Order: sequence, then structure tokens, then C-alpha cells
Amino acid sequence: KKKLDGVGQFWLVFRYFALTILFVIAALPIYIMVINSVKGITGVTQSAAFIPPTKLDFSAWGPTWDQLKVPMGRTLFFVLQSSIISAVIGAINGFVFAKWRFRGSTAIFTTFLFGMFIPYQAIMIPLVRVATEVGINKSIYVLVFAHVIYGIPICTLIFRNYYEAIPNELIEAGRVDKASMVRIYRSIILPLSIPAFVVVLIWQFTSAWNDFLFAIFLTGGSPKLSVATTALNFITGSSNQVYYGVNMTASLIVSLPTLIVYIFLGRYFLRGLLSGSLKG
Repeated sequence: KKKLDGVGQFWLVFRYFALTILFVIAALPIYIMVINSVKGITGVTQSAAFIPPTKLDFSAWGPTWDQLKVPMGRTLFFVLQSSIISAVIGAINGFVFAKWRFRGSTAIFTTFLFGMFIPYQAIMIPLVRVATEVGINKSIYVLVFAHVIYGIPICTLIFRNYYEAIPNELIEAGRVDKASMVRIYRSIILPLSIPAFVVVLIWQFTSAWNDFLFAIFLTGGSPKLSVATTALNFITGSSNQVYYGVNMTASLIVSLPTLIVYIFLGRYFLRGLLSGSLKG
């Protein structure tokens, strides 16, 4: 084992100290939400927000969940659909741009990438007009439509860069056997695409679940179309009297799905990133 000199030991201590500080900063909001969600509806004060409860009081969970269960179910409904649809379209686009070259493909791919940098605010009014013409402006499918459209560029980029790393010899072997490009993708490429699909699905799930701007603008703030983030906004800002216990509980409940996704699937997300999904 190589012994560190004084400078090496200093940087080692500094590295662990910096990582500890970053961990505390990242974990502090979760800590505050958790401890204040078990202090009851009226047991939370600003001066004692960082102090753990002397006894557990889950009285805020029942009424808060009653207000959030329908919007969260509605959110899960549209998030799963938009994630799967944008992942499938992105996979097809990525395969075409990576392995099925055609005239103008580079220019078209560059145009796809421009969609990643267009701010939400710039397309709100046109998006509403299109949704109205299609007839989905008064349904939850308007959010499915919006997140699929906005998710296609990043999904295409991830899959395209992932497929670039797959050897062309596999494609040529399929062509020798007189397989079509569809058959090659289904039989050869698709089984190798699991890491990229994991990255894209987690990315799209968290992006759509945490979205507030599309949710409040495209639904017009309608309670019948409220999703997790808009329902959370209604809970925390609908009363003149602030109940911090309810607010903290609502924030924790709404954030649980994304926390669970990263806790149980985070290692697969990292494997997908390291296997080449975002290289290039």
C-alpha cells in the first residue's frame, strides 16, 4: 500500500470533508420534510423545524393523502404513458440516425437537438392551439402530448449515442442473413438496448413527474385535471393560515415516487450512463 505524504493526506481529508458537506446539503431538505411530517398538523413551528419530534404524530398524513391520492394517480397515468411513448420513438430515431444513414440525416439530427434548448415558455401558446385543434386540451392527454414532444430530442440523443457504440459488424451479419432493418433491430439491437431504455425511462419519469409549468398552464388550473405538482401547490397556497405539518407531509408524499425510483433503480441508471448511453 502506498503511503500518502502530507499533501496527499491533506487532499484526502479535504475530499471527504467536501463530500460530507455536499451530502448534508443534499440530504437536509429530505431530513426536514421527514421529521416535520411526523409532528402532526399544528406541531411544526419555524423556530423548531430542525429539531426532531419528541413523539411521532401521523395526524397530518391521512387528510393530506386524501387530497393527493387522485392527483397522484392521474400523474402516474400520464407519466408512464409519456415516458414509454417518448422512449420508443427516441429508440427508433436513435437507431435510424446511428445505423441507417441517409442524405441529410446529420442536418435532421441537429434539428432534433435544437428541441432540447427551446424553453417551455416559448411554445406554450402554440402548444395550446395545437392541443385545442387535436381535441385533447380538456383531458390529461394534453400533458402526455406535451411531454412526448419535449422528450423526443433528449431520448433521440441518448439512443443515438448508445447505438453508435454498437459494432457495425452486428448489423452487417444480419444483412448477410438477408434480414430487414426492422428484423435486425428487433432481434439484435433491441436486446442490447436495455441500459439505454433504463436511462431514458428514469429521466423521462422524473422530468414529467416534477413538471409544474406544463401542468398548470395546459390544464388551466382545473381541479379535474390537477396532477401531483399542481395539487401540492393548491395545498400549500390555498389557505391564509399556514399548516407546516400538512405542507411538509404533502411535499414528502409527492416526492416519494421519484425518491423510490432512484433508490431502487439508481444503480441501473448509473450503469446505463457508464455503458455509453450519454457518450458523444
